[in-house]
Amino acid sequence: MAGARYILLVEDNPDEEALALQALSANGLTDKVVVAHDGMEALDYLFGAGSHHGRDTTQKPAAILLDLQLPRIDGFEVLRRVRAHGQTSLLPVVVVTASHDVDDIREAYRLGANSYVVKPVDFGRFSSVMAQIGRYWLSLNEPADTSTRR
Repeated sequence: MAGARYILLVEDNPDEEALALQALSANGLTDKVVVAHDGMEALDYLFGAGSHHGRDTTQKPAAILLDLQLPRIDGFEVLRRVRAHGQTSLLPVVVVTASHDVDDIREAYRLGANSYVVKPVDFGRFSSVMAQIGRYWLSLNEPADTSTRR
């Protein structure tokens, strides 16, 4: 995706991944999504490690859509590590999760989430929400320059 704006979707549930991709596809955004299936894969992708070793890490997502309940490394820890690293600290992170828990919401914002969205149960509403998120971060939002240039 050299030079193209894209979203990193971090989702372990295959059904929810498929629904998210279907919603984004309906809005012409599927080719602008990279999927990581757990927290470790997301971090490997962002930092060019593991199975993503050698990836051009100057190509960063316009936004990260992050589930909280992930295998291996949970969403809170992904968010913590993204914010702690200079190359990724300014990347927008939108928590997209099923949790309505007030403590989860508070912790996500404390760790630096830019937004917290509870996944709607209804497919029509879910599709609409995903499309809005995709359009906003890919078309409307003006990203911070995350390069190392000064």
